[in-house]
Amino acid sequence: MAQAAYKRIVLKLSGEALQGSKSHGIDHSFLVSIARQIKEIRDLNVQVALVLGGGNIFRGQENTANRGLDMDRSVADYMGMLATVINGLALQNVLETMGMPTRVMSAIEMQKVAEPYIRRRAVRHLEKGRVIIFVAGTGNPYFTTDTAAALRAMEIGADVILKATKVDGVYSADPVKVKSARKFSCLKYIEVLSKGLKVMDATAISLCMDNKLPIIVFNLNKEGNIKRVVTGEKIGTVVK
Repeated sequence: MAQAAYKRIVLKLSGEALQGSKSHGIDHSFLVSIARQIKEIRDLNVQVALVLGGGNIFRGQENTANRGLDMDRSVADYMGMLATVINGLALQNVLETMGMPTRVMSAIEMQKVAEPYIRRRAVRHLEKGRVIIFVAGTGNPYFTTDTAAALRAMEIGADVILKATKVDGVYSADPVKVKSARKFSCLKYIEVLSKGLKVMDATAISLCMDNKLPIIVFNLNKEGNIKRVVTGEKIGTVVK
């Protein structure tokens, strides 16, 4: 039986990932695929926390005044945070139909639908084998869900952040548009910042650099990749 290389992970899923093959919204079949892969790593006694984006429903930064639309950035960001709650509840439902105990923890209090985020309680849930879904980002505008993933990973003492994307790692340019783009197998934090590579936003990378928290960027669209990463297979790009 495969052995896990990490005891506690944070899996970062973008809202765009949750829409699967759809142009917007949530692709239920994709949620089932994600849930199945999470069950595989839970069976290896890995403690799993997820941070979700909301771009499949509403992306705050694209609806602000600096993008030509008349909406205050704070308002747009709060709307984006609420979109992550919708995604979290959808994923929770699928996970629980597969028999996995879960808790949705929100940075914005909404007691009817989710627990308020409390660090000690989150750690206790993980120790009891529950899957945690962190929603509403950091609870503050002007911070992305990438930054929320880095922050929560540090707070709960995660071993690694797994950044799920549509490509199989970090490239020197967009591999879809630039056929000669070079894939990196390993990068230093400072290289990501200096080269302006689109791994996570600069705030998240800086947080990880200051606290020596590794990030693994991998292709989510290939089923089984989450388990491959968790068991230490050399796939994707490692930032450390």
